[in-house]
Amino acid sequence: MEILEAYDLTGTVWSAAALAGHDPKTVKRYVEARESGRNPYEREPRPKMIDAFLEKVEEWVEQSRATIRADVVHEKLVKMGYQGSARSTRRAVNAAKSAWKAGKRRTYRPWIPEPGRWLQFDWGEGPRIGGRRTWLFCAWLSWSRFRVVIPVWDCTLGTLVACLDTTLRRIGGAPTYVLTDNAKPVTVDHIAGIPVRHPQMVAAGRHYGCQVVSCVPCDPESKGGAEATVRIAKADLVPTDANLLPVYDSFAELADACLTWCDAVNSRRHRATGQIPADRLDIERTTLHILPVEPLALALGEERLVGSDRTISFNSVRYSTPPSNDRVDQALGLAATAGRFADDDLLSILGHIADSKPAGEVVRADEAHSVQNGTIGWQALGR
Repeated sequence: MEILEAYDLTGTVWSAAALAGHDPKTVKRYVEARESGRNPYEREPRPKMIDAFLEKVEEWVEQSRATIRADVVHEKLVKMGYQGSARSTRRAVNAAKSAWKAGKRRTYRPWIPEPGRWLQFDWGEGPRIGGRRTWLFCAWLSWSRFRVVIPVWDCTLGTLVACLDTTLRRIGGAPTYVLTDNAKPVTVDHIAGIPVRHPQMVAAGRHYGCQVVSCVPCDPESKGGAEATVRIAKADLVPTDANLLPVYDSFAELADACLTWCDAVNSRRHRATGQIPADRLDIERTTLHILPVEPLALALGEERLVGSDRTISFNSVRYSTPPSNDRVDQALGLAATAGRFADDDLLSILGHIADSKPAGEVVRADEAHSVQNGTIGWQALGR
């Protein structure tokens, strides 16, 4: 029988103690605690030497955002006259940190994405091929849960834009926002808490018709879809002792494995939506913006100026260019002037130059001009 139940039945401390099998002093303490409005099952904390310094400990925890160490707090308290042990200080600091974190705990709310609004991407370290490090560009279309993983050799700005171009063309359009973290190719600086975008990324967003935004610094949870894609892709594509995958012999094998992985994950039913991402992409594709026909020039590579000594500078190192060919240079110039970059166009121009034929007037095909033959030659027919 419980102590309080026995006391309510008998009305005396001695009888309740005999009935419950406890000491009368224990019964008396429980009864007095209940009558004073306190919880009889909770012991009152005994006074400690650190009680006089608790306000200072809480102040340091607040100022350091719960990052200060207990040994540092103890050294400060000793200088202030504290004579307790370091163990008592650690307990007080841990209690203060727990209270601070409980009051600053993050509030989670369900995020319901809209079709055609958000695309998240992030980088993950890929497997080493021939001793060289690779990277995995991982993108996640929020509403359809469609994933894209592209292996690359580096994370430079040109590679990033090329991966974005490939991703957008693979999903069939551009969303309104592209979300990522604050890497240097995306965000060059923060001024008064406001991120300053890289000019080339701003130009890329304007070219593809979407806005590049970044998440809160040091807060990967704000782009959890891309983080999950990186985690799953690394678990399935990077050889480890857990998955027992064979080592990739070439970069082409890694690229084929990424394509196979994307087809597999986008063809199976998603656990959260209960639908297949590829089927949802067909619906979301109707809300995406139309992509430009030509990719951004930055996606095709980085531009380097060839000096008079036929060398270029890359990463503060000079490299020699291949021997010059005047006919090839002339053909490339004519192709760039006329906007002729279709298949076999360059070969056709080279053949024309090789026959020593004059270039004539260069006409660039656009909405106002056509390179098709006109009908003026038909006037001679029938004469």
